[in-house]
Amino acid sequence: MPDYSTYTDEQLWYRITLDDQDAFTAVYNRYWKVLYLRARNMLSDSDLAQDIVQEVFISLWHRRQEVEVQHLKAYLFQAVRFQELKALRNLKSDANFYERLAHISKDLLLHEPMAFKELDSVLQRVLATFPEDQRTIFSMSRDEGLTYREIADRMEISIKTVEKKISRALRAIRKGMDNAFPVLLGVMAVWEKTNP
Repeated sequence: MPDYSTYTDEQLWYRITLDDQDAFTAVYNRYWKVLYLRARNMLSDSDLAQDIVQEVFISLWHRRQEVEVQHLKAYLFQAVRFQELKALRNLKSDANFYERLAHISKDLLLHEPMAFKELDSVLQRVLATFPEDQRTIFSMSRDEGLTYREIADRMEISIKTVEKKISRALRAIRKGMDNAFPVLLGVMAVWEKTNP
């Protein structure tokens, strides 16, 4: 058996398209850990990160005859990003939704500016639909970092009211992201094709 550790990504991909399972294993061993760490950092969930990376590799193997891969490493990272966005969409009940959205938004800003612009546009449209008091409460919580108690004291309302307003805001944002998800995937796909 050849020493695949010395092969370039292009050479390994060529071997994979010829159904070479050992070449596939070499790619898996080369990129699994870094992809896993990236997904875990984005989603703060080890099990979910592991599932995402496994899904990406399984899909790559099953689609090895169908997909055109110019840059294997870039392809794998992009596939993990897509899966992270899907996972984010599915984590509707997660209390850390906003923080995860912020992490992925930062990543999009750095790596997919068109997708970030679309994501930010969706967020701004959703925020614009909020009543003024809800927008203010949400801003005090997320932009100023105030606690619910501090917001309640400043606005002279109960903590329960603050909790309800934040909860409604997060539900509306999740719904907006659900509606924007297909558009985001499209924007990211276009960006990937024009920025190999």
